[in-house]
Amino acid sequence: MRLLVVEDNASLVANLFDYFEARGHTLDAAPDGITGLHLATQQSYDVVILDWMLPRMDGREVLRRLRNERPAQPVVMLTSRHELADKIAGFRAGADDYLTKPFALPELEVRLEALLARRDGRGSNRVLEVHGLRLDLHTLEVHRDGQRLHLYPACRKLLETLMQASPAAVSRERLERTLWVDRPPDGDLLRSHVYELRRSVDGPFAVKLIHTLPRVGYRLALLGASDDSYPDARNQAE
Repeated sequence: MRLLVVEDNASLVANLFDYFEARGHTLDAAPDGITGLHLATQQSYDVVILDWMLPRMDGREVLRRLRNERPAQPVVMLTSRHELADKIAGFRAGADDYLTKPFALPELEVRLEALLARRDGRGSNRVLEVHGLRLDLHTLEVHRDGQRLHLYPACRKLLETLMQASPAAVSRERLERTLWVDRPPDGDLLRSHVYELRRSVDGPFAVKLIHTLPRVGYRLALLGASDDSYPDARNQAE
């Protein structure tokens, strides 16, 4: 699963990351409602875990706006508001499930699994496939031409973004937001991650899929004669 946690309690976020990453899942976090809404509408997540009481924009307003943009996005509200009226308000705002704090992490996990099973149909997987490259968003396994590839979590997140946009270009700024939201590190760490991604996805194969578009960003595609407008796009030295 790829999860977005919209929560301003740093200790709780750390616990969620420790628990779910140890089980092979990928997580992003947003400390306030506006950042959470931005990520939820610009990225792809299996489930959004949403607090009610948030800085800058409360959870119900985030949910209301998210439903206008992505009505099918699964959302679990995770909040200390436990009154029946609060639960009714949360469901009426568009929540798919509602869990009150304090809670047990295994209970949250099975609720997420049940929510995805209802959405996708039990036993089905969400899979991205582009030119023989296959990313299973449920198991997080990556294959190319039947060969399993081993990717670091950061590289897998970049690959998911590139595959979803393929064959269109993805800007450097969007890829940086994918990894670091609005706080990219000093230096060109994105270049290093793209290099590692290319080593895994393109290194063992004759046909290269990940290409640099100078002053634009990157894209994942099979290049043909029509791509000559990007003279440096075939340069894999980045």
